[in-house]
Amino acid sequence: MRKKLVIGNWKLHGSLLENQGLLNRLKQELHHLDGVDAAVCLPYVYLYQAQSALQGSAIAWGAQNVSQFTEGAYTSCISAKMVAEFGCTYTIVGHSERRALKLESNQVATKRLLNALHAGLTPIFCVGETLDERDGGMAELIVRNQMLNVVYGLDNEAFALAKKLNMVIAYEPVWAIGTGEHATPEQAQRMHAFIRMMIAERDREFSEQIRILYGGSMAPKNAESLLIMPDIDGGLLGRAALVAEDFIDTCRIASHCWQQQVKLKAQAQSPAVVV
Repeated sequence: MRKKLVIGNWKLHGSLLENQGLLNRLKQELHHLDGVDAAVCLPYVYLYQAQSALQGSAIAWGAQNVSQFTEGAYTSCISAKMVAEFGCTYTIVGHSERRALKLESNQVATKRLLNALHAGLTPIFCVGETLDERDGGMAELIVRNQMLNVVYGLDNEAFALAKKLNMVIAYEPVWAIGTGEHATPEQAQRMHAFIRMMIAERDREFSEQIRILYGGSMAPKNAESLLIMPDIDGGLLGRAALVAEDFIDTCRIASHCWQQQVKLKAQAQSPAVVV
């Protein structure tokens, strides 16, 4: 049974003082939950603080991006190897805000993905459609094009690394990010199942192993209806990651949903009683 995964993307938020209070609260509360992993992805400048605060805890930490370059004359870029030196487990790659603000192409996102893998980081590869694309009936086509570089663009060595490092996919409908809107559980489940089916085209075993997160305004008020779906393995949280109670509650809901799914699976596998 895939464990749930709840990751907080802090985006352009934080201060040394505020961070310390939030990290300490998460560390105190998130050490005893079954069936759920928790992590935070912070701005680069706070990675050392996260490493110092969270080392030895149940919470992992990571970066919000890595460069497509490994070294050289690329002012302000941060390489995957640099990020790895701060004990990071994860890095986000291909987030819709990077694709929109910096015009990052699928090809650039794939280069970042490869650099993350070769540095030993677990990439959280983001895919998702805009509202116009969804309204135009192009949602699956857009997501498929974004996923093609993962499914077929990685050579055998890189794909094996992706499996070993437990690469994560995050489906984030762009129209639901930061808006308070979210896909219905049924809409989200269909897209998650579609993504899993795409991965199965290359490796069925990996498609059952990989965790696919929902990244569109998940919060405690809607988390259970989403996380109980069979192909939704967790959440990539934005606003809810900045409020300790919201992040903690979402993790608790994820644990509850995991336990429910374990029970349902056990019941389904139990032999029928013949009277």
